[in-house]
Amino acid sequence: MNKRVVITGLGLITPVGIGVEQTWQALCAGKSGVGDITRFDTSGYQTKIAAEVKDFNPQDFMPKKDARRVEPFIAFALAATRMAIEDSGLVIDSTNESRVGAITGCGLGGLRFMEDTVNRVSNQGPKRVSPFFIPMMIGNMAPGMISIHFGAKGPNSSLATACAAGTHAVGNSFRLIQSGAADAMITGGTEAVISPSCVAGFNSMKALSTRNGEPAEASRPFDRDRDGFVVGEGGGILILESLEHALDRGARIYAEVTGYGMTGDGFHMTSPPPDGNGAVRCMQAAIDDAQLDPNQIDYINAHGTSTELNDLYETRAIKTVFKEHAYSLAVSSTKSMTGHLLGGAGGVETVFTALTVINDLIPPTINYENQAEECDLDYVPNKVRQVTVENAMTNSFGFGGTNGTLILSKYKT
Repeated sequence: MNKRVVITGLGLITPVGIGVEQTWQALCAGKSGVGDITRFDTSGYQTKIAAEVKDFNPQDFMPKKDARRVEPFIAFALAATRMAIEDSGLVIDSTNESRVGAITGCGLGGLRFMEDTVNRVSNQGPKRVSPFFIPMMIGNMAPGMISIHFGAKGPNSSLATACAAGTHAVGNSFRLIQSGAADAMITGGTEAVISPSCVAGFNSMKALSTRNGEPAEASRPFDRDRDGFVVGEGGGILILESLEHALDRGARIYAEVTGYGMTGDGFHMTSPPPDGNGAVRCMQAAIDDAQLDPNQIDYINAHGTSTELNDLYETRAIKTVFKEHAYSLAVSSTKSMTGHLLGGAGGVETVFTALTVINDLIPPTINYENQAEECDLDYVPNKVRQVTVENAMTNSFGFGGTNGTLILSKYKT
């Protein structure tokens, strides 16, 4: 029999706040984290805006020596992990270290450091490459450093499934605990790729918003006038435990993870299929895994990127899965405030979904002003909503046609 899995700790580093409380207050207030790019000179770039993390000092969360030796995506993960472990009260020591693991997701790893190193090699030669180049760049160094810093010696891996990576990391951690392979997992997603090549690359695909004069209004999922996503950065980490393990130590429980689905579109490198078939099968798989009826889902934290095709096709998929109930449930995209954290999005948005379940507060989709054709669901426009949320879903869909869906439910004995 599968073990029940619960969430006992949360940590966040986002464009709208450092920490869970600050971020959650900003979301409920409808605050945008989007502004002008400060990471590099945007002269010549079509897009000059992004959702950057502000006022983050890694030395607040780790020794100065370590802070200098980790790339920002790793620093975000370590900082969010420290918050989540402290929040959960989980003690990792020699008695349980092999039963606590770490799995995180990121899409592009240390892209910023890679760019800097390539430029250094071109301009100064190979001898100028830092010995920390490889360790700082590779994606699995985030869970690796979590293991080193916090002593978690159980299952350890990193996922690079594009924008579904964080959700898949949480889902895989859920499965490990369900099966009894671990008692607790540190999991989520992290990303830090607001960089010249990233912005230029997405610009060449015409995927980014160019609403440069109104950055706070640029990310507008499901709105008729959306013109692309806004790249963001940050990290979201959760502590997952078996229910038995959590109860034995008297832990507070935010929510129970009840369902997980993952599918592949098998359709296109970057575009989902027009009927949202992959998303349909993914959401249905999660609902079936949770042993729920679609009518029992109260809220969806949508992938909702603010691109023309994603928002339309996700809406079509929701209508296919939920039928008439699609018009009764609440659907919102927190990317309207945080931007799109790519591989970090799933971790951050799973934290948001857990907060929604325990607080019965649904963050809004800000900048929703005009209904788009076919995008006619209840997107919780512009204002937080207080409503009982028994079961919530969070979606993540990535390039290559990889999809992930999680269902979180109110914990009940």
